Amino acid sequence: MTNVLVTGGAGYIGSHTCKALARAGYTPITYDNLVYGHEWAVKWGPLERGDILDASRLHDVITTYKPSAVIHFAAFAYVGESVEDPAKYYRNNVVGTLSLLDVMRQSGIGKIVFSSTCATYGIPDMVPITEDAPQKPINPYGASKLMIERILADYGNAYGLRSVALRYFNAAGADPDGEVGEDHNPETHLIPLVLDAAMGRRPHITVFGDDYDTPDGTCIRDYIHVSDLADAHVLAMKGLEGGKLRRAYNLGTGQGTSVAEVIAAARGVTKRNIRVVKDARRAGDPAVLLADSTRAKTDLRWTPHHPEIADIIETAWRWTSRKQH
Repeated sequence: MTNVLVTGGAGYIGSHTCKALARAGYTPITYDNLVYGHEWAVKWGPLERGDILDASRLHDVITTYKPSAVIHFAAFAYVGESVEDPAKYYRNNVVGTLSLLDVMRQSGIGKIVFSSTCATYGIPDMVPITEDAPQKPINPYGASKLMIERILADYGNAYGLRSVALRYFNAAGADPDGEVGEDHNPETHLIPLVLDAAMGRRPHITVFGDDYDTPDGTCIRDYIHVSDLADAHVLAMKGLEGGKLRRAYNLGTGQGTSVAEVIAAARGVTKRNIRVVKDARRAGDPAVLLADSTRAKTDLRWTPHHPEIADIIETAWRWTSRKQH
């Protein structure tokens, strides 16, 4: 079996990707410092605890397992925190990635799939957003991811590194089999917050802004099921083995769902009342973010299997309802 190093493999998207890798016949080697990841989420291969800034630890793990490729999730990803403490984000996300890339070079690993984000686009001029849209991030989190994309391109030109950046939109949902799911602390994603309100774990859901230029006044986002994201990482890694991929791919469904529609769908799935409190807009929230994922569907032959918001919420609700840990 071929080993694949998955940095941040104990996290939300990382753990789902480890399951997808195992299903595709690979052995995922999770490398995670467990600051945000969870030991219980590592189920499909070994866990090696370590930090991407620790080059000697990375080198030891790579020497032990001799992975054929790396899928790189390890990053801090709270937008608000990145504004308040940019040093933390540039050090971990950018310097940490340089540490990883340099160990990969020393070890002769020439393929990496990078977890990027639609936050590299900032506030788009047009939607849906294509990969060629201007990248103008408006926070240090998005800027750190864009810097890494640039580093990967430069490493490709100089050292022959084969890489692909996957820019995802709003990851959501949980493993349909219920083996892993979303569990952030603090939680900032809309769907788990709405479901926590349905469960009575929080008194209400706060809607930030109902005066946007959208049909119901609330923000519209492109929700992509986490298992569909995981599948795309496996397809991208296989594509790198063929060596014919472009540098970046958007991952989304192309379907927009407003905040109000998410809440309505959650009421339908849970059959529970969800109290809503309205608040002012948050700075930097675009009215609409939608992906054009044509390139991924064409090049990677990727198809989202859970495009409907009710299906996404239903998998998350099953997970939320029976959190065992």
